Amino acid sequence: MNKKFFTAGILAFGMLLGSCDNDDQNKSVIESNHNLELSISGLANLGDNFVYEGWVIVNGSPVSTGVFTIDGEGKWSANSFNVDESTLASATNFVLSIEPKVDTDPAPSATKILVADFSGNSATVVATTVPGINTNGDGEFSGAWGNYFLRTPTDETGTNNGNDENGIWFGTPGAPPTAGLGGMPELEVTSGWRYEGWVVVNGTPISTGTFTSFIKADASNQFSGAEANAGPPIPGEDFFLNAPTGVVFPLDVRGKTAVISLEPYPDNSAAPFSIKPLVGTVSDTAEFAPTVHSLTANLSSFPAGTITRK
Repeated sequence: MNKKFFTAGILAFGMLLGSCDNDDQNKSVIESNHNLELSISGLANLGDNFVYEGWVIVNGSPVSTGVFTIDGEGKWSANSFNVDESTLASATNFVLSIEPKVDTDPAPSATKILVADFSGNSATVVATTVPGINTNGDGEFSGAWGNYFLRTPTDETGTNNGNDENGIWFGTPGAPPTAGLGGMPELEVTSGWRYEGWVVVNGTPISTGTFTSFIKADASNQFSGAEANAGPPIPGEDFFLNAPTGVVFPLDVRGKTAVISLEPYPDNSAAPFSIKPLVGTVSDTAEFAPTVHSLTANLSSFPAGTITRK
């Protein structure tokens, strides 16, 4: 055999072996760079100003696992992350928070959307629990229930003008009305969350206002009548003034969908957030107060899934 060809063959074989070794090494690096995987349903697009950030809890302290976004089609920017092996092995919990896109605070925000406890190498999301939203610990929604009634206390005279189809109030009628939402926690102002009421008209959601307490007025009366301050001490709204584009006021709420959502705070979206603990369709023939109508628990709207460490 020609010596030159023999030598060239050895060199080529060595390069092939080296290439295989490099491929194996690169593969090992790639695999080790993705040792935490998230498989979670029910997460929504947060818009342009916010991101999701994962955290593992080690000896009571949070360690970031990285940020990701979800676009309008539900596509994740990333669902697997590199975490220091010893840190990940020592983690007892996984927490997911909602953070400003431009964030100078290294700690998790108050808006934590889910928590999961590791058992072995996986952690299962408790679908109806939202962590840290009140002083008693986690917020549990599995027993959520709600009542509402139709009445227009803010019409021009503040009395019943036979137009009670133009208002919805989330409570129990009386003098004064009392709470009609329950089985879910009242929110601490510092929790990073707010409830928000909605009436959906031909696919257009109209807010009745945000609130933290079931026995106080909500933060908005933008659609109420001239007697706007006459509203009862519960969340709700009359629909007389300042109609949104494409909607005609006064609004007959019968035949529409009523929703109570759980909203991140601060919130940069005018639409309802993906978590909607209570939903109900107002009957076309719904009777007015003192008749009480019910909302149905919508537990399938909460995030669910698993977190896996490798």
